[in-house]
Amino acid sequence: MRRAVAAFGMLVLASLPVAAVAQNVEKAPPGGDYKKVSELVKLPDFLPGLGTLYVNPSTLPEGPFLAYFHAGKLVSTIYMIPLKDLDSQKVFPDLAAPGGKVDHVSISYNAGHPGVPDPHYHIVLWHISKAQEQLVAK
Repeated sequence: MRRAVAAFGMLVLASLPVAAVAQNVEKAPPGGDYKKVSELVKLPDFLPGLGTLYVNPSTLPEGPFLAYFHAGKLVSTIYMIPLKDLDSQKVFPDLAAPGGKVDHVSISYNAGHPGVPDPHYHIVLWHISKAQEQLVAK
């Protein structure tokens, strides 16, 4: 029994550095499976009002998308929820914020764009204050 517990403990400890690296999203580019959105679809590197976006392609279309301002600091986590999913009352059980603390949330409609062509809502979990949103305005 002790050997099993010790082996499990060693396995957990051995996996911590990898997990810690995968979760480090504070600075761009994030690690893991995240890819720059502008390299996946025809969009500019920096989108005014949102920032430079990264996403794990396997999570499309919802995301989460990680948004960074010019200096590479994480400013928000964005979900792009298709209108058809809201109309069908689809449940989204865990809209996580990989960047940590959320200061405020904004929700806006979008008729569609490259990468998410269907009408959808942007749910933006801001990690910065409302006053600091100007960092991604231009």
